[in-house]
Amino acid sequence: MSYLVLARKWRPRDFESLVGQDHVVRALTHALSTGRLHHAWLFTGTRGVGKTTLSRILAKSLNCETGITATACGQCRACTEIDGGRFVDYVELDAASNRGVEEMTQLLEQAVYAPAVGRFKVYMIDEVHMLSGHAFNAMLKTLEEPPPHVKFILATTDPQKIPPTVLSRCLQFNLKQMPPEAVAEYLQKVLTQEGIPYESKALRLIGQAASGSMRDALSLTDQAIAYSSANLSAEAVRTMLGSVDQTHLTQLLKALLSGDAAGVLAVADALASRGISFRAALADLAVLMSQLAIHQRVPTESDSLDALDDEQRELAKMMPADLLQLFYTVAVHGRQEMSLAPDEYAGFMMVCLKMLSFVDVNASDMQPKPSAEKKTLTYEQIDQADQSPARSSVIKNQSDQSTVPIQASENKTQTKALEDSIPDTQIKLDERFVLNWPHFAVGLPLTGMAQQLATQSACAGASDDALSLVVPTQALTQGAHVKRLSEVLAQTLGRPIQIKLMVGELGEGASSQSIADAQARERQLEAEEIVRDDPFVNALIEGFGAHVVPGSVRAADGSG
Repeated sequence: MSYLVLARKWRPRDFESLVGQDHVVRALTHALSTGRLHHAWLFTGTRGVGKTTLSRILAKSLNCETGITATACGQCRACTEIDGGRFVDYVELDAASNRGVEEMTQLLEQAVYAPAVGRFKVYMIDEVHMLSGHAFNAMLKTLEEPPPHVKFILATTDPQKIPPTVLSRCLQFNLKQMPPEAVAEYLQKVLTQEGIPYESKALRLIGQAASGSMRDALSLTDQAIAYSSANLSAEAVRTMLGSVDQTHLTQLLKALLSGDAAGVLAVADALASRGISFRAALADLAVLMSQLAIHQRVPTESDSLDALDDEQRELAKMMPADLLQLFYTVAVHGRQEMSLAPDEYAGFMMVCLKMLSFVDVNASDMQPKPSAEKKTLTYEQIDQADQSPARSSVIKNQSDQSTVPIQASENKTQTKALEDSIPDTQIKLDERFVLNWPHFAVGLPLTGMAQQLATQSACAGASDDALSLVVPTQALTQGAHVKRLSEVLAQTLGRPIQIKLMVGELGEGASSQSIADAQARERQLEAEEIVRDDPFVNALIEGFGAHVVPGSVRAADGSG
């Protein structure tokens, strides 16, 4: 006896054994039980989710010799012949191969005749979106008012390509993709019945690789049985699929989190030596990070899926939530741009280096040790940091709504240079410091999110050992960047500083970023005015009917 592949052997033969499509099963079961039968059904969904299987089950329910029922007997002539693909009154047509008007006309001519042996003639047209426009037009009238003995079942993976006139004549059901957990659970049942040993992690890997298709999952299981000599271990399935060992992904995330570029390179080399696709590695990394994010928010839920090991759960506790979200975004976009890279290795490394650029290594144990001599800035040095011609800006004091002029620095290097010759004088954190916070913040030696926190915040109050900062978004209030800002302030001011953050609306010019934005707008307005007043431009306008394209004038960035 020839071997029957799992995808055919385990194809569901009744509504009860159909996995993952409960919403469709419920609707069809009620319709069959009450006799409210539509003349045309449309099943949509990606490959392998059960469109053809559902069509055959429905055809059996309509033609079973026990009567129209939601629980076909599976034993009568109609049921067995539909399962075997030889029932004369059930026709499956592949629209990809029979897409012309001639084939459709021939089918409709045969439809008018009564069934040969069954109760209904059932026509199943697969990939119906492939029919030509003339073929759709030919079937419209019959689809709208078919003979009472004819039922149409249409299936497609691309319903957007079906004309609205056809869609309006059908009862449409959207079949869902199978979640990996449902696929793994079904595979456990199959392999138990087949008597084949397996590891749960191996089935989960197959479930993820199947991308929602139960048919693909069963085909991959067949392949894994052959590859592993009927012993489905996680290692064998991972090697077969070319997926990344979770150990490598954990090492990679640890290296990224600690800013260890050498460690990232070592993981990349290990993946290359195993012949792993770096595009697949980024996909697996994104999946792991999504699981870490779920574990951070709902620990019990991720544990129930057996998705993370102990080391990864500890990693989830260590990793800042905002940095995890940022890494996930970089990985997803990096995978999409992989085809543009000169080779996969280079593309993968550039994605990892982009992630590293968001990690503030100074926030870890590698931070520079503070000098024994306390060096702090004086108010005069803050106010005189920018000796270049800079415009006077006005900021709004969040405490008393008064306004005072300050000098906005356009060059951080000038402020940085002052720190080499700072007198041994403690700066007082008082109202004057509050007003000068935007100028002070822009000169702090910060990068990444810590720099964003400093430059996008307004100082609402200060005491000898604490600062109250107002930030525009909740995202700036949590993460390692808060600790990093506190450490740099302690080094700069010569004593420990506690930062208190609150979300609120910032006044005009209350932060370094808003001052910079205001200056950029002013430069833009000046540039546009210069263009409007330029004699040469006016001559072109008057002599040749030229005009300045709105938005085309760009001011210099002010860094020169």
